[in-house]
Amino acid sequence: MSKTLAIYNRLSKLPYGNRIFTRALTLKTPYFSTIHPLITDVRPGFCVTEMKDRHSIRNHLSTIHAGALCNLCELTGGLAVEVSVPSELRWIPKEMTVKYIKKAKGKLTGICSFDPAILKPGDVAVPLEIKDTSGDVVLAATIMFYLSKR
Repeated sequence: MSKTLAIYNRLSKLPYGNRIFTRALTLKTPYFSTIHPLITDVRPGFCVTEMKDRHSIRNHLSTIHAGALCNLCELTGGLAVEVSVPSELRWIPKEMTVKYIKKAKGKLTGICSFDPAILKPGDVAVPLEIKDTSGDVVLAATIMFYLSKR
């Protein structure tokens, strides 16, 4: 089990544990704090995050900015890979393909789900979606991660 997953499992059992874990993660990776995320579920091959609609992440159309959506994608996909990757491998995002499907408003949920067996050295494509409160997909993405031996 990855160190990150062990910490999540320990903290998520506590009151406000998901918030504590999210805060610790955003202290380690400060750029993610710009979207004020909440990590709600993490396990091998799976991650769910949330982001509330706030004025500071809106664009000129009064919808959530594409940059904030991509930030949520990278957090969701990266965390799912981090807790799933074998200890002898390391990873880095290499490329992200994004399809904007619907204007993003309200609280959004990022969902990444894949079979951890795909995590082998080389390029690995990991799919994810961002949904709104009605369950509609507002963004579909694929992040290409490069995995290599430590």
